[in-house]
Amino acid sequence: MTVTSPAAVLWDMDGTLVDTEPYWMAAETPLVESFGGTWSHEQSLELVGAGLSDAAAVLQRAGVTLDIPDIVDRLTDDVMRRAREFGVPFRPGARELLRDLRRAGVRTALVTMSMRRMADTIVELIDFDAFDLVLGGDDVARPKPHPDPYLHACEALGVDPADAVAVEDSPSGLRSALAAGIATIGVPHIVPLTDVGAHALWPSLRDRTAADIAGFYTAHRAEAPA
Repeated sequence: MTVTSPAAVLWDMDGTLVDTEPYWMAAETPLVESFGGTWSHEQSLELVGAGLSDAAAVLQRAGVTLDIPDIVDRLTDDVMRRAREFGVPFRPGARELLRDLRRAGVRTALVTMSMRRMADTIVELIDFDAFDLVLGGDDVARPKPHPDPYLHACEALGVDPADAVAVEDSPSGLRSALAAGIATIGVPHIVPLTDVGAHALWPSLRDRTAADIAGFYTAHRAEAPA
């Protein structure tokens, strides 16, 4: 079997490329409590991978009496502050795999439900030309788990979704990529990904290379219906 690289690899950001999920969780609790509500770790887990507007609507039901755009801005500002203060830790192996894909000439996109300004801030911290495209949650009408973010990214890159690979850490993100018809790798982080339907589950991206991505993509295409 001839091993072929995908036309593009599409990356989720929070929890997949960088470990900012704890920052989002830490931002939610004081926001809810400032309006007299309560917020649990279990409730935070339910928002992992959700679009920010959807998450803001949940926070409204928890007692936050702000408009959805104001909630999104408050959360984003808090997470960006924490990132500047504490740094942005990359997930194990993610930065190295991304660099190897670039060396191999594979096109890459960042497809996140964080706001575009947040995504741009993270990308600026990467010390090489990491992405051909950055797509934020405010760049699409419907967030993950709808297929729109990944379909939009493929269209912008000029690639067929069937020729792409997505890397995700959340059930919502996996469902988005799968609905778009993309070969999808799940890398569990905060929430489990069993029974979501990922084409492959990798425990970590540590020591993974562009050759591993090509091998996965080639095997997936061989197994796909004609």
